[in-house]
Parts: sequence; C-alpha cells; structure tokens
Amino acid sequence: MNRIQSSKFFGFKRKGSVVVAIAVMVLSGVAASSAPGNGVAKSNTAGRSTAPVTEVKIDNFTFTPGDITVKAGTQVTWINHDDIPHTVDSTDGKFRSDALDTDEKFQFRFTQPGEYPFYCRMHPRMTGKIIVQP
Repeated sequence: MNRIQSSKFFGFKRKGSVVVAIAVMVLSGVAASSAPGNGVAKSNTAGRSTAPVTEVKIDNFTFTPGDITVKAGTQVTWINHDDIPHTVDSTDGKFRSDALDTDEKFQFRFTQPGEYPFYCRMHPRMTGKIIVQP
C-alpha cells in the first residue's frame, strides 16, 4: 500500500475509519434484531416450555401496545424505556411490579383466559389490557 492508501480507509482518515467501523457494527446489530424470526414470539430451547413471549414497551408515559391479545401460557414482558420509573399493576391484584427504572423489566405469565387491565401506580392515566384466549 502506498502512503496515501495506508492513512485512509474508504475516504476517511484512520480515526474516521474507527467511527465507520463502529457505525457498521451498530447498524448490523439493528438489522439483525429486526430480521424476520426475531419478533415477539420466542421459544425456549433449553427443553422447557415453548410458550410464546410478548413484549410491552413503556415509553413517553405510554404502554405500547396498550391492548394485546395472547394465548394462555404466554409470558408478557414490560420494559421501561422512559427516563423515570413506572410500574405495571393489574387492576384486580393478579400482578404488581416494583418501580421499574430505565431498561428494567417485569414479567408475568398468563395461564388463565380472561381480560387483565393494568396501569402504572405512579401515573394512573397510563393503562393497557392483556386479553388472554384459550
């Protein structure tokens, strides 16, 4: 390689090439996580139950999705992406999380068919509902 080629990588100086390499790795991870087969339904490969898992995101004082329908046996995971704590509380007392800080999770497996409304104790206007089908 001549001197110019060794100090540049895809038109960037060496320091820039490190930034490009990091950006490529980050984007590759994003593409992999959004690829088909990496959706909400997952199976446990350790020989245990293969019940599906569903995620509810907590962001901008909202549960997303707010209302979801799942099959009995589904484990639902709530993940707090807000910068402030939130909770996940069933209106009928079936489940209740501790305060979830940023990126913390709460999980509950729904074994019985029915409707399970939930809300945030700290922000009662935040609501949602899990509908469990047989």
